[in-house]
Amino acid sequence: MAAPQPLSDRALDNLRYIRATMERAGSFTAVPGWGTVAVGAIALVAATLAARQPTSLEWLVTWLCAAVLGLAVGGWTMVRKARVKHDPILSGPGRRFGLSFLPPLLVGGLLTPALYLAEARSLIPAVWLLLYGTGVITGGAFSVRIVPVMGLGFLALGTAALFLPAWGNWLLAAGFGGLHLVFGTLIARRYGG
Repeated sequence: MAAPQPLSDRALDNLRYIRATMERAGSFTAVPGWGTVAVGAIALVAATLAARQPTSLEWLVTWLCAAVLGLAVGGWTMVRKARVKHDPILSGPGRRFGLSFLPPLLVGGLLTPALYLAEARSLIPAVWLLLYGTGVITGGAFSVRIVPVMGLGFLALGTAALFLPAWGNWLLAAGFGGLHLVFGTLIARRYGG
């Protein structure tokens, strides 16, 4: 019969198991830095194109196309980074991130046609920035610390858009373009691509 394992060895094994479990449950680290930069570049192109549109409907369609493209790029790069880091998206912190991040985006999607049809089009940039910022902050609670800070930047720009509606397109550019470029670069350098 084999000798029993010393208590200190079993304690160390238990501590390793607890540490690994806490690390897995701690934070969602698959926020894509370079994917976020790409989303920022898409937004800057969209802002430039949208500013040239002759009607508010064409302006809105330009931004909606950019949003779909940005979500596709952001989603694809997030899945890719999650696979590389072995960070599950559909369970643990990834699931909590998604369940916190997506509802404000869905609300923004529902409010957009309502605001457009109610001829409150000048509120659309503020609503988008505020709800996206809310999603980034709430989802960021389950991610690395820099993510909620980016959300605060979106809230500040959304607040400005409420009071400066004529600047809505350029505030969208500053948020979805500028903030994504800056914070995406920081995330990529500090937490990997």
